[in-house]
Amino acid sequence: MYQFDVERTQNKKNVHLFYFCVILLLGTGLVTLYSASYSFASRFFNNGNYLIARQLVYSIISIALFFLFSHINLEILRKFTLLFLILTAGLCILTGVPGIGVERYGASRWIEIGTLSYQPSEAVKFVLPLYLAHYMDKKAHALDNFYSGILTPVFTTGVFFALIYMQNNFSTAVFIIFNVIIIFFIAGIKYRYFFAAIIITIPVSALLVFTKEHRVRRLVSFLRPEWDPMGAGFQVNASRDAIISSGFFGKGIGEGTRKIASIPEIHSDFIFSAYVEETGFIGILLFFTLFAVFSVLGYRAAIKSKTVFGRLLAAGLTTMIVSQTLLNTAVVCGALPATGIPLPFFSAGGSSLLTTLASVGLIANIARKNGLNAGGCMVDAVYDNSEDEDE
Repeated sequence: MYQFDVERTQNKKNVHLFYFCVILLLGTGLVTLYSASYSFASRFFNNGNYLIARQLVYSIISIALFFLFSHINLEILRKFTLLFLILTAGLCILTGVPGIGVERYGASRWIEIGTLSYQPSEAVKFVLPLYLAHYMDKKAHALDNFYSGILTPVFTTGVFFALIYMQNNFSTAVFIIFNVIIIFFIAGIKYRYFFAAIIITIPVSALLVFTKEHRVRRLVSFLRPEWDPMGAGFQVNASRDAIISSGFFGKGIGEGTRKIASIPEIHSDFIFSAYVEETGFIGILLFFTLFAVFSVLGYRAAIKSKTVFGRLLAAGLTTMIVSQTLLNTAVVCGALPATGIPLPFFSAGGSSLLTTLASVGLIANIARKNGLNAGGCMVDAVYDNSEDEDE
């Protein structure tokens, strides 16, 4: 009984630490966004507070979603999985409908109604892990068979890949495939299926890369940075220069200079460079420490979960957020070709923030349930001991 009581107390501390970590990440992200976006917002919206004001509104809504999903009954949520899947697919289709879908930067990734806009591909990062966890829990006995166990989630993933790819959002489509493969791996899918996926995926991906000129230019610019330093490689080169100039302690919050027209869209996908320029090497250590704690607690929630659904969902959502963070920072540092993947908690935009905090809410929910399960086990242990005494 004492062991279960200790486990429950430790789990409660971990959940509180998880909450604290999320608060720090969100707060740091808002401060960074305010500093990075002020100059841009002043030039384009005649109001330096425009983007941070919008982000604060999205933050309030996102926090409400966080509390909703951190306390919702997971069994009730599972009943709406198919509905979420259909609605998300419908939103992805709407990006191609004239008058609703909006094209920006050569990609039709947004739907817009009045002054409100939303990027449906962000919802896929939340809904697809939810669906896969639900399906693979129900079909755990059939995952060795391709037709009865694997075909349906593979087909569903393929549909969403196609929908996102048609939005000219190749990087997000590939990113989602990568995370789905990890969920499949955690679920215990046979290795032969992964080999088959690799054989199919590599040539198809290569073919899709070479179907668009801008993708080829990004790839060549990554391999040879000197090839087009003022064109395809300008943003990454400028970002890397900002990071190098930061030094050990950085230039100070609000004192960065590269955000003033030197790096395009620095408030969005390249916000990490603004953060590093102002906080330096110390800021990098803090950033990755927070995300390391976040990932450890997220995966711990998955490992401690008593259900297949909880294990796959917590692991899938944690992987989605952590891998997105690593991908974004690698691009900003010039370690990978440029993509359109935002930085969780930091990048401007409500779509990403809503998805991130909803996902974090579900991870916290599973972590909390683990503590309740420990309490349930303690009660069972007491009951068993009382039976032994009667005998």
